[in-house]
Amino acid sequence: MELVLVRHGQPRWVVDGKNRNDPELTDLGHLQATNVASRLGDHSRDPLDGPVDHLIVSPARRAAETAAPISTALGVGSATLDWLVEVKMPDAWDDQPIEVVEEAFAAQQNKPRVEWWDGLAGAEPMQDFHDRVANGIDSTLTNWGVEPLGENLWRVDPDAPRRVVAVAHGGTNSTLIAHLLGVQKEPWDWHRFAMGHASVAVLRTQRIAGAAIWSLTALGDAAHLDPGDRTA
Repeated sequence: MELVLVRHGQPRWVVDGKNRNDPELTDLGHLQATNVASRLGDHSRDPLDGPVDHLIVSPARRAAETAAPISTALGVGSATLDWLVEVKMPDAWDDQPIEVVEEAFAAQQNKPRVEWWDGLAGAEPMQDFHDRVANGIDSTLTNWGVEPLGENLWRVDPDAPRRVVAVAHGGTNSTLIAHLLGVQKEPWDWHRFAMGHASVAVLRTQRIAGAAIWSLTALGDAAHLDPGDRTA
């Protein structure tokens, strides 16, 4: 099985100096989405060498807008899965001066590791976020016939989907990667498995020990974007 993770295009976080918790894409973000869609729709190019069975998408606006041209290019309808949404920021941040958000993130950087798991004040705790993503992908894969066996081994049913594309976020994608690879989770996985806007990561199942493991074969691949169009 092949799982292609796409991060959304560049979002418009700030409008008239105010933060947006659920932003739309910028003009550049739409261009990035169009380019990644063109790449995924061309089955002669990596990472896809055949048709896609499922397209799953975060409910966030920036992810939905990124997924729209991908759905068209692939000729596959999308399914919105709530567990794919990014770690939830405080509701009170919406329409607040952007300086409020910047100051909160700056203060977070200097906190000890144990406090990172608590997350930002008013936000979803990072432990809850990790559990949500891990449980979500395990349940979704199991429904498709890809079942965790323990010790980072998986059973892959012969009738399981061949290819799945997920359009989500830097935090969600990195947490998902860490979970499938079986590495120790951290409250800052997006720094360990970094992906720029509209870049892709690819995981493939590899048969071993009478079962299968997940192998990370690409991370943050943005070959479909001109250097000047790449953003973090």
